[in-house]
Amino acid sequence: MTPKNSEISLEDRITGALVGAAVGDALGGPVEGYSPEQILERHAGRVHGIVGPWNGDAWRTARPIAPYHKGDGHVTDDTLMTHALIRVYDRVRDHLDAYAIADHLVPDLMTNPRWIPELEATALPLQRIFLAEKWLVTRLHYGHVDPREAGVGNIVNCGAAMYMAPVGLVNAANPRAAYTEALDIAGAHQSSYGREAAGVFAAAVAAAATPGATPDSVVTTCLSLAKDGTRTAIEQVCEVATHHTDFESALLPLRKAIAPYDTVGPDYRTPSLGARRPSRLHTIEELPIALAMLLVAAGDYRRAVLGAVNYGRDCDSIATMAGALAGALGSPVPDDWSKTVSEASRLDLWAPAATLTAVTREIFERDATHRRTHEAAFAELGGPRCSD
Repeated sequence: MTPKNSEISLEDRITGALVGAAVGDALGGPVEGYSPEQILERHAGRVHGIVGPWNGDAWRTARPIAPYHKGDGHVTDDTLMTHALIRVYDRVRDHLDAYAIADHLVPDLMTNPRWIPELEATALPLQRIFLAEKWLVTRLHYGHVDPREAGVGNIVNCGAAMYMAPVGLVNAANPRAAYTEALDIAGAHQSSYGREAAGVFAAAVAAAATPGATPDSVVTTCLSLAKDGTRTAIEQVCEVATHHTDFESALLPLRKAIAPYDTVGPDYRTPSLGARRPSRLHTIEELPIALAMLLVAAGDYRRAVLGAVNYGRDCDSIATMAGALAGALGSPVPDDWSKTVSEASRLDLWAPAATLTAVTREIFERDATHRRTHEAAFAELGGPRCSD
């Protein structure tokens, strides 16, 4: 019997979110960058599970700028960065800020070789991450920029948002705290609506990890915190999502709804001139679409992730976010998917969740002590209003 949402433990929510994000990432990787129509033609139908590389055995040479083995259950940089952030939490064992990114995340990316599934080799994570993530090393290690401002000047994309699920989980059931912490962390990486999306996604994960949460309550929380174009886009896209109960009918309407706020333009591989530039009017595409797919699927993991995957474009990141949210709500990740992804990627998908759960409990206990100390000091000041 599937437990009620209110009965799902912290451990299960953290595990569901992190394993769910990694599996979504792996499913979306091989069709990233393509349209729903191209995906339909390439696979003779919609993608319903783990598939091979888009270019088959020619994956090493078909796209020289990205010679990665996407597909066959391999996670991408979304998961590599998520696990790297968990390692920072494990080391600091407290809430993080932009300085933690400079002091711990950047050295980890630069100096600790790890198995990289898409390279099928042990290498520095720095050698796999995209240019927008290499920015962290350039600005923080070589440029010695103030970590709180280092994200300014980077392309504005989902680079910071894609790995912010751990921030939401550390702040489970406290979306506003997750939003604030993620904004601080993301300042080292992104600016404008890229940074905003990182904060809102972390808040969404924290909201999803709240007992009794639903897809609707997650979206409502996002709308209560999001600013500028990010808020407007979420509102408009999610309103469209409420009219659909299967992803097939939702694919084109959702793309039409997000188009006015997305800077990349209709051809994902040939971005428009104004693509990924700072703006108060725009948003990243990935977060609103992930929230929309969560609504269309009524919180069901399999349906939300498959909707994200078949949407195409930056679908590994969309599926990462949708998978994290559905997993945090308690919808189970299919065992056959998680087992295949773990084995193919040669990664233990469950160990980071166990680590983050332990750290989250430590942080909560410390926060509770700080709150009691503050309450006592405030009471001594005569701060509380006296009741008649």
